Amino acid sequence: MLLKTAVTASSSSLSLFNSQNARLLTFLHRGSKSNQFSVSATKGSSNDRVLTGVLFEPFEEVKKELDLVPIVPQDSIARHKFQVESEAAVNEQINVEYNVSYVYHAMYAYFDRDNVALRGLAKFFKDSSEEEREHAEKLMEYQNKRGGKVKLQSIVMPLSEFDHADKGDALYAMELALSLEKLTNEKLLNLHSVASKNGDVQLADFVESQFLGEQVEAIKKISEYVAQLRRVGKGHGVWHFDQMLLKEEAAAA
Repeated sequence: MLLKTAVTASSSSLSLFNSQNARLLTFLHRGSKSNQFSVSATKGSSNDRVLTGVLFEPFEEVKKELDLVPIVPQDSIARHKFQVESEAAVNEQINVEYNVSYVYHAMYAYFDRDNVALRGLAKFFKDSSEEEREHAEKLMEYQNKRGGKVKLQSIVMPLSEFDHADKGDALYAMELALSLEKLTNEKLLNLHSVASKNGDVQLADFVESQFLGEQVEAIKKISEYVAQLRRVGKGHGVWHFDQMLLKEEAAAA
């Protein structure tokens, strides 16, 4: 129901009307303290000022928030309810994504060699490397959005040779990729648990909506590749698997 107020000059009172302009109540008679009507912007507020006809006033909470706005140039102005532990966990996940991207890039370089020449695997790992780097950049953007500071850490030098005497290079590399995806998923779940522990609903939602579902799909996809490579062995079947990857990637493009 829409309510309107009006002050009548003759009676020095404040009247309350509904949407049909029917008078509901007249109150706030001048000089009658017992009839005064008090409002407060917040529940439980000690504000006992008499209603004066002003329909909006700033909330009392805003005054408290103003005191929390930093004035030091090095401090973020946008930061709000973003715990130090959450900030550190985001930086750790950025490092994880960059490390995984680095390993995938090394795999791309290996399978792109002229004496290996598995173009499907080379393209698969190149795309995977770029995807992990995009994840790292997405986390960096979120860190800045929440008022945190991005702190890049050292990246471990990856392997440059992926041939394996028993498994062959394709299966060995794909099993390594599966292990990396599971490790990344574990780290993402840890980031989510840190967000939940600190009551950071926004960070938890960000991890859920942007990463967790995609990670499950990646683990399922690479698990199937591992199973297929175990069936075909190290010989001619690897070339057919590589051609299958090329066709899948071309169809997805």
